[in-house]
Amino acid sequence: MDIADWLRSLGLSQYEPLFRQNDIDAEVLSELTDGDLEKFGVSFGHRKRLLKAIAGLGPAEIASKPTSSAPKPSSSDAPERRQLTVMFCDLVGSTALSTRFDPEDLREVIAAYHRAVDGVVARFDGFVAKYMGDGVLVYFGYPRAHEDDAERAVRAGLGTIDAVGRLDIKSTKLQARVGIATGLVVVGEAAKALGPSPTR
Repeated sequence: MDIADWLRSLGLSQYEPLFRQNDIDAEVLSELTDGDLEKFGVSFGHRKRLLKAIAGLGPAEIASKPTSSAPKPSSSDAPERRQLTVMFCDLVGSTALSTRFDPEDLREVIAAYHRAVDGVVARFDGFVAKYMGDGVLVYFGYPRAHEDDAERAVRAGLGTIDAVGRLDIKSTKLQARVGIATGLVVVGEAAKALGPSPTR
């Protein structure tokens, strides 16, 4: 069973980066609890939808291999050059927020911000590569490439600024900053742990 395909079938593809980051595979999926999902920052309604879908999975589905429609890695992990657009997003005034809120409240604020960014990135088929506190590193063009990845990144950046600006968490208005760069990179086996490395 492919977790990414399963989430997409539920209309919850925005959680694909979260599941990947926390190593949630088909075997772990059946053991998830409401508390686990709440800790990850999943909203109440989506928690209920996920738990209902998990309860409906049979042993055969959990044990099955990913279907052929799932994205497949290259037959060769040899490094390759490709055009990549990178978007980096962070919260404006995050240091001040950390002094205003206690750790639990700050975690709730950051989780809401991450969900907003994830939702926009998923709409434009971007790939959340890493969370770094209030920073989010996103790739467009890896692992899936599109002819208009640079345009997708710009639209996602504008959408992220708008989505984060509409958040009102703990009576606090949030603002996001976005930076975007495009260029040739090298991807392959060596890039999996560190991310693609610029060639220039």
